[in-house]
Amino acid sequence: MTDHHPAPHQAPTADSSNSGGAASAAPSPPAPARPTYAVTIPASVPMVTLLGPRDELLTTIERQFPTVDVHVRGNELTMHGPSAEVALIERLLDELLIVLDNGQSLNRDAVERSIAMLRAQTAERPADVLTLNIISNRGRTIRPKTLGQKRYVDAIDNHTVVFGIGPAGTGKTYLAMAKAVASLQAKRVNRIILTRPAVEAGERLGFLPGTLNDKIDPYLRPLYDALHDMVDPETIPRLMASGTIEVAPLAYMRGRTLNDAFIILDEAQNTSSEQMKMFLTRLGFGSKMVVTGDITQVDLPGGTRSGLRHVREVLRDLEDIHFAELTAVDVVRHRLVSSIVEAYDRSEAASELRARESERADHEADSAPRRRVHRGGPR
Repeated sequence: MTDHHPAPHQAPTADSSNSGGAASAAPSPPAPARPTYAVTIPASVPMVTLLGPRDELLTTIERQFPTVDVHVRGNELTMHGPSAEVALIERLLDELLIVLDNGQSLNRDAVERSIAMLRAQTAERPADVLTLNIISNRGRTIRPKTLGQKRYVDAIDNHTVVFGIGPAGTGKTYLAMAKAVASLQAKRVNRIILTRPAVEAGERLGFLPGTLNDKIDPYLRPLYDALHDMVDPETIPRLMASGTIEVAPLAYMRGRTLNDAFIILDEAQNTSSEQMKMFLTRLGFGSKMVVTGDITQVDLPGGTRSGLRHVREVLRDLEDIHFAELTAVDVVRHRLVSSIVEAYDRSEAASELRARESERADHEADSAPRRRVHRGGPR
C-alpha cells in the first residue's frame, strides 16, 4: 500500500509595516495556499507498471483530476490540490497497487473505470471488480471489466435463472459463456447448451445456399466464436460429438427437459412470448439458465411482441430469477461503441418525449369544447 502524508508547506507572510509614517490601506491577505501531500509507492513496485509507458496512466489520472497538480520523483508522488480530490487519488493508487499485486497489468481503461467507481462510491471496490477471474485459457484470463459486469457475474453464481439485458458490447453473452465453461470444468454441470432464435434480420433463410444446417449456421456463428476463445479448438469437435457442448437453434429445444446443464439463450429479444415460455420451461434439475438480449434491437416481424420485453413484466418478482440491466457504461468494445450507444439512447428518449407531447396535444384538442357555429339568418 502507499504511504502518504501531508508534506510541509511554508505559507508566505505579508509585511504590514508602513514606511514613512503615512497612512495607507492595509495590504490584502494572501490567498490560502493549497496543501501539499506526498505518497510513497513501495520500492518493490516498478513505477512504469503503475504510471504506464511514457506516463500514459499518469496523464489519464491528471486528466480526470484537473484541480490536482501531480508530480513524480523517484517512487514518490507529490500532489497539490483540494484534499477531497487528493484523497480520491490516494484511494485510487491503493486499488491499482492491489491489481498489480494480483499479477495483472494496468491500462487506461482500467484506470478510468476505477476512478468512475470511486467517484460513484459503490459498495464494491475497483480491485474486487478487476481481479475477479472467471476462466483462463491459453494464457488469457476472462474477467469482468465494469461494476455492472461483476454484478451480472455474481448474479449468475447466486441465481438459477438470470436475464442479462443491455446493448451490444456489454459482454452479456461472452461472460455467460465463460461462466458456463467454468461450471463445466468444475463439474458443476455435465453439459453446455447454447441456443439462439434463427430470426431473419432482413434476409430470407430459404434463399441462402446449402442445407438447413448451412442456413442456420450463420445465426449460431457468434456462439462458436466465443467458444473458441475459451476452449481449446482441437477439443471442441470431440465435446460436441459427445453432446457435452451443444449449439443449436431455439426450435430444437422444444419438448426437451434439460438436467445438469448450463443453458444460454442468446439474442432473446428475437423470441416471441410463446418461444420464451417454451424455453424457460425446459429447465431441469441441477441446471442453470442465462438469457441474454438487447431489447433495442428487435428483428421480429411487425406486430410480434418480443418475449424478452414481456418476460420482464411476468417474472420480475419471482424468487431465484434475476434481471441484470447493463448499460452503455458497461460497453467494453472500442471506446466509440459506448458513445454510439449513448447517442442512440438520447435520440430514442427524445423521440419518446416528442411522441408523448404530441399525444397529449392531440388529447387536449379532442377534449376541448367545440365552438358552436352560427350561420347567418334570424335565430
